[in-house]
This record gives sequence, C-alpha cells and structure tokens, in this order.
Amino acid sequence: MPSRKDTDASANVPSFYGAELRYKREAAGLTLEQLAEDSFRGVPFLSQIERGERRMPLDLAQHVDEKLGTDGFFERRCEDARKAKQSGHAEYFADVVEMEQQAEAIEEWAPMLLPGLLQSEVYAKAVVQTGSPWLRPETVDNQVSARMERAKLWEREDRPAFWAILREALIRKPLLASEETAEQLEHIVHVVRSTQGVLQILPETTAAHPLMMGMIKVMTFPGAPPVIYTEGLHSGQLIDYPALVKDYRRSYDLLRAAALPPEASLAMIEQAAEGYRNGKHRA
Repeated sequence: MPSRKDTDASANVPSFYGAELRYKREAAGLTLEQLAEDSFRGVPFLSQIERGERRMPLDLAQHVDEKLGTDGFFERRCEDARKAKQSGHAEYFADVVEMEQQAEAIEEWAPMLLPGLLQSEVYAKAVVQTGSPWLRPETVDNQVSARMERAKLWEREDRPAFWAILREALIRKPLLASEETAEQLEHIVHVVRSTQGVLQILPETTAAHPLMMGMIKVMTFPGAPPVIYTEGLHSGQLIDYPALVKDYRRSYDLLRAAALPPEASLAMIEQAAEGYRNGKHRA
C-alpha cells in the first residue's frame, strides 16, 4: 500500500488549516467517515479540505469544533476568512469564485440571468442595481469590478472548458437598452467562440424540461470530485454529496438534449444582436 502524502502546511493558508484538521482528527482517533457523520458533508469534501484544496465552510467548522473539541478554532478561522474575502462577492459565493479558478470544466444553466462569466460590465451593473437597489454606489461598483475580475479567467491559457445553456427569454426580453443589449450579446458570442466553448439556447416553446426550478453551475476538477452550485434570492449552496451531484448532472445532460444545437444557438444570438443594433428586434 503506498504511503500517505501529507499536506505541506507551509504551502498556503488552506493547506495549513487542512493539515491542522487532519492532525486534530487523527489525535482524536476518528476516521474521515466518523468526522463526516451528521455534518451533511461528504467524505470527499472533507478529504479535499485536509489536502488544502478547499476552504472549510462555516457549518462544517462548527461541526468539527464540536466533534473534535477544538474550542471554536475552526469557526474563528472561517470568520477570519470571511472578512478577508470581502472583495465584492457575496459571502456565500466566495468559495465558488475560488473553485472557478481551479476547475477544468464549468457548465451552467441560466434560466433567469446571464451567467456572471458572460456578463458585460453594463449588464452586471444593471443586475446588481436591480437586485439590490439599496446598495451604495461604491458598493455597486465594487461588486461589478469583482465580477469583471472573475471573467479574466477566459484570458488564461489553461482556462476551463465551458458549456452554457440559456433560456431564450434572456435574449428576447432584454434587461438593457437596445444598443447595450447588442453589445452584451456580441460579448457572449466573442467569449464562446474565442474560448472554444459551447452555448445552447433553450427555446421558449419548451414548456417542460429538466431543471425547471432554477439555475445550476457544475464544476469539475482534475483529481477532485465535481461540485454543484445552486442559487436563490440572497443565498447559494454548494453540493458535493455524490448521489445528488449525479442526479444534477443527469438532469443537465437531459437539458442539453432539449436545447438547440450550438451553432444554431450562436446564430440566433448574432441575429438578435443585429436586430437590436438596427432597431428591428423581435420580441
């Protein structure tokens, strides 16, 4: 049996706390399975935390502190991380931003809003202001800048593979004025074509289809299990439980089959962009 590879605690902050978690767990005589029990988190997720590949969420930190008797050590670490990650993203989304940078593939279903990684600056600002009209202008600007920073992912040579499925209403019932909508649609086409991504449109005539309840993001990683992200109003959830991940991915595959082919979808977006520019938009 090969020897276990220990985490280099000096590599970075997550590695330090991952190594500390493993040390405390083994000192308590617990296996990963025993530590995961009643935590609503899977063993693979805990293993990745111990290896320094993912940060520990607050609910798990509280569970670990209670089970290992660590007197709030890991919960305090989460609070420190929360404060450090106030960079324009919602607290519940901060780990998603980090995972996007590590992902080898990102797949999205967008029924209500264009995915953040495809948004123009004007569109992102409209989304933030519409969703949270009480925010101060400087806070809005900070959130928009953070979203644009995420999109620099596409400039990397080792960028992740990308697949997105959009509801047709997102291009037929725009959030922006005609000229700005044309620019947003052209931006989508540019990103998809320049990154060799795949984009499909789900026609509005499709009344019944998988994933009717809301958006999802699927992220897969080299050497780590996939993760699903779902989002509601002012909240989001990362799902790593293997059985649920499998169900979400099967539903996403069925949704692909219900959507238009990629080239037809891009052609529809290009045609819509031209219509907005020429004042001939078809609702």
